Amino acid sequence: MRLLIPGGAGYIGSHMVKYVQELGHEAVVLDDFSTGHEWAINDCEILRVNLLDQDTLAQLLKGRSFDGVIHFAAKSLVGESVQKPDLYYRNNVVGTLNLVNEMITNDIHNLVFSSTAAIFGNPVTEKIAEDHPKNPINPYGQSKLMAENMLRDICAVHDINATCFRYFNAAGADRSGSLGEAHDPETHLIPNILKSTIPGGSVLKVFGTDYETHDGTCVRDYVHVTDLAEAHFLALEYMKDNSGFSAFNLGNGSGFSVLDVIRSCERAVKKMIPFDPAMRRVGDPPVLVADSSAAICKISWEPKFGSLDAITQSAWRWHEHSGG
Repeated sequence: MRLLIPGGAGYIGSHMVKYVQELGHEAVVLDDFSTGHEWAINDCEILRVNLLDQDTLAQLLKGRSFDGVIHFAAKSLVGESVQKPDLYYRNNVVGTLNLVNEMITNDIHNLVFSSTAAIFGNPVTEKIAEDHPKNPINPYGQSKLMAENMLRDICAVHDINATCFRYFNAAGADRSGSLGEAHDPETHLIPNILKSTIPGGSVLKVFGTDYETHDGTCVRDYVHVTDLAEAHFLALEYMKDNSGFSAFNLGNGSGFSVLDVIRSCERAVKKMIPFDPAMRRVGDPPVLVADSSAAICKISWEPKFGSLDAITQSAWRWHEHSGG
């Protein structure tokens, strides 16, 4: 297969590129490199463009044929979205619309869309399934939900299929240790825990130790980045027999507290990791855990990195390889 991967130089996107290449397929990366890294992708064609530049996008895709588009290009920082909502609605909604318009123009039929569990807002059930109420509490989540609704409406009237994945906390790194998380700023828990082990590094802070959880810290669902890549690939197979719009939640289905993650990282680095308790952050619910049974049943997805230790150990290999 020949696949177009917008945002393919980012964290999840670059793992997607590596995954499809290892299966013998061709990946074409579309990225403006505003947050992605050229070193993270190899042996593939690169289309340098921002999805908001519709004229250039149209020129680059004119007459091109792809078996599918796996779309990761987006702004994804919750805090930034609160400060710059216009930026998020333009990039995540208008950018996606521009991409879909070019897909329709060029007779490209299958889209896998990177959505987020942030579309659900604060949970009202123990585990979050696809039919959970959707009440985003920030512009990032709102922009992704708007994009999903837009795709649903477009699929209803055009010959295009879209599968949306709402995933929880993407984590970990490629088994080789040569590819992993490199955000700036880094907002994810596991890399920040590992970075705190560097001499002279920032002291780790734990935001809230008085939640109604088993140890007082927030509980989250962590899903390995390679497992996410596999799900996106399986969606292309799924759409061969299932037309129109579909949406699935992706997670391990197991919740781990912040302290659980710290202890797992300690096992990976083989030393104690000190931390400072801090005040709760506004908007942090006590528990966020996915119900991924629909994806497991319908697209035959099964996470390979089921244990927290497997996830943190892969992240540590990348951390060591990259020099922190």
